[in-house]
Amino acid sequence: MIGRGQRLTYAQFDEQANRLANALLDLGLRKGAKVAILSTNRPEYAIAYFGIARTPYVSVHCSTRSTADELLYVLNKTEAELLFLENRFVPLIEAVLSELDKPTKLIVFGRPQDQTAELADDMYFDQMLRDKSAAPPDVSLDENDPLAITLTGGTTGLPKAVLVSHRSRCASAIAAAEKFGLEASDVVLVCTPLFHTAGLFVWFATAVMLGTTIVLAENWDPVQCMKIVAKEKVTATFLVPSQLNDLISHPEFSTTPLETLRNVGYAGAPMGRALYDRVESALPNVELTENYGQSEACPMTIRTPGHGEKKRGTVGRAASNAEIGIVDQQGNLLPAGATGEIVTRGDQLFDEYFNDPEETAKAFSLPDGWLLTGDVGFLDEDGFLTLVDRSKDMLVSGGENIYPAEIENALYQHEAVAECAVFGIPDDRWGEVPATHVVVKPGSRITEDELIAFCAEKIARYKRPRLVKFVSALPKTAVGKIQKNELRKPYWENRRRSI
Repeated sequence: MIGRGQRLTYAQFDEQANRLANALLDLGLRKGAKVAILSTNRPEYAIAYFGIARTPYVSVHCSTRSTADELLYVLNKTEAELLFLENRFVPLIEAVLSELDKPTKLIVFGRPQDQTAELADDMYFDQMLRDKSAAPPDVSLDENDPLAITLTGGTTGLPKAVLVSHRSRCASAIAAAEKFGLEASDVVLVCTPLFHTAGLFVWFATAVMLGTTIVLAENWDPVQCMKIVAKEKVTATFLVPSQLNDLISHPEFSTTPLETLRNVGYAGAPMGRALYDRVESALPNVELTENYGQSEACPMTIRTPGHGEKKRGTVGRAASNAEIGIVDQQGNLLPAGATGEIVTRGDQLFDEYFNDPEETAKAFSLPDGWLLTGDVGFLDEDGFLTLVDRSKDMLVSGGENIYPAEIENALYQHEAVAECAVFGIPDDRWGEVPATHVVVKPGSRITEDELIAFCAEKIARYKRPRLVKFVSALPKTAVGKIQKNELRKPYWENRRRSI
C-alpha cells in the first residue's frame, strides 16, 4: 500500500491494524461505540478502518468537505465517541468541540503543520500504536454485527447515516471481485475518497481482498492522477463520470502517461452515451466497467465490456448476490420495458439509517425485503437495467415527467460542451421547466439560443432547456458528483416547489 511517502507490505498493514484494534480495546468503549474518521486518503485511514473493523466498534466516515456545522451535525447524529482526524482538520474540530453532545476523544494523523498547535502525545496516531500488540485481538464478531456508517452523498439535502454490517460489505467486495476484472498483479489507484461508499467498500476493499498493490491518492486532480499512473505503473482505477470528463477534457490530457492503464471502473451518476463515447475515444486501450449502486446497496448492477455493444446504454445486470426489480407508485412489480422506481434486495443491503427510524421505514416500506432506491429505470428482457435518472432529479413540466439525464446526453453531443447539469426551475405556466448550467470547452463559442435549438433537434421539443447559463465550473461533492441542489437553490428561493 503506497501513499504519503509510505510503502507498506500487507504484513505491515495487517500488524498496524492489529495494533490499532488492541489500542482501541484498551480504551474500554462499549460494544457498538462509534469511532469516526476525518481524513483524506492515506495509509493511516486504511489502518484505522481495518483496525476498527477488528473490534466491536463501528467506524463513521466523515466528508473532508464538511464545514464546522456539518461536522457537528454528523458527529452528533452518529454519537461518535472518538475521532481520528488528519492534522489539517484540527482547527475545524476545535471550532465545534464545545458543542458536541458527547465528549469525543481526538487522535491525529500526522503532526500539525502549525507547531504552535502542538497536542499532547497521547493524541497522536503513531503514539497510540506504540507498544501495542501486533497479534490479532481476542474479539468474537458475527457477520451481522454493524461494521460502518457512511453518509449519503448530500446532493439533495442533509446526509443520512447509512449503517452497514460486516456481511453486507463483504458481499459488496465479493460481487465486485467477480466482475471488475481485477487481479492480484494489478496496481490499483484509489483517487475517490475513502469516506465514500464506492471508494471504500466497492473499490478499495475489493482491491485489498484480491491482494493488489494499492496507491492512495490524496485528492482528485487530473494532472496528478496522470503523474501517479506513470510513476507507479497503475493498471486500474475507479472514477465517477465527472472525474472521467475532467481527465479527458483537461488541457494537459495525454495517453502517454496512462499507457499502463487497462481498466477503469466507474459509477456514481448516469453517464449518457455521448459522454461514454468521448471517454472511449480518448482512452481506446482501457476497458470500462460500470457499476450502479448507492450507499444503501452496492453494487446493485455491473456492466462489463463482455456484455457487448447492445448493452452499452444500460448499467448492467444484477450483481451475483443482488436482485433488481421495477415497481409502480403502488409498489407493484412491473414487467420488462416498463419504467418505474428501481428496487433491490440481497446481501448487499444496509441495515438502517442510524437514529432515523422514520426514513428507514420509508426505505423498507415494501414487503419481501425490497429496498426503494429513489431512482428511476427499466429492465430489458435479459435483465439489464437502464438507469433513467434519480427520481429526486426528475421534474414535472405541464404534467409530463422529464429526466435531466436525457437532456444532458443531448447537450454532450455538442462539441462545445465540456460539462453540463440540467435541473428544474419554476415556471408560472408549466410549474417547472428544464434549465442547464454549461461549462464550455476552452476556445469554443456557443450561444444560448444555438444550444437550445441543438437540443430541440435531438430530443422532444418540450424537453429542451428553457434557460442556458454559461459558467466556469459546476459545484460538486467531494467524490465529484454535481450538486444540483446547489444549482436549484437560487431559482427556488422564496418559492414552494410542488412536484
